[in-house]
Amino acid sequence: MEQQEATEQSELPDQAPAFMKAPDETPCADQSIESRVEAVLLSVSRPVSETKLVEFLGLGAMNTKDKMPITMVKQAIDHLNAEYAQSGRAFRIERLAGGWQLLTLSKFAPLMTRVHGAKSQGRLTPASLDTLAIIAYRQPTLRSELEAVRGVACGDVLRGLMERRLVRITGRAEELGRPMLYGTTNEFLRVFGISRIEDLPQARELRNPAG
Repeated sequence: MEQQEATEQSELPDQAPAFMKAPDETPCADQSIESRVEAVLLSVSRPVSETKLVEFLGLGAMNTKDKMPITMVKQAIDHLNAEYAQSGRAFRIERLAGGWQLLTLSKFAPLMTRVHGAKSQGRLTPASLDTLAIIAYRQPTLRSELEAVRGVACGDVLRGLMERRLVRITGRAEELGRPMLYGTTNEFLRVFGISRIEDLPQARELRNPAG
């Protein structure tokens, strides 16, 4: 029995298999921050926040007051954009929907349309755009408020905007029946190319005074 146990122990590997090891806290640490930021943004199709970039790059815990990791990420993005501009690249890193995304320059839009074709969802109708504008500037807003402003029923249009993930239910109003409140989404910011809702033209003047 002792001989069998000794044999079994001798068969154990000196090092734990790779899948049992703790993940590297700083992946690709031998590469520059610029290269790692670029690699992350190339691999995703949606904006990535600075906090997420810090987490992915293993630059430090974000539960502290230390802003240095975020500063490092911003500096890396500035350096990358400067390199892209200097070398005449067709893309740059843009701030979008509260994060950062690698995007093709707008001057290449005709070429991208030829390559990828028109989007399958098609354009928003005038009614959808009107409703979306009211929600964007007055959110959170009630369906009854939308219909009062537009003068027509908005149920079908509202459902269509929610199916496109441009509008979401943000809560319920503190009034009789507790009707649902509507607001825009991060997808809305991404589609319209803005970083935050305050970047809308004259947003402060046009927002719902009660908002």
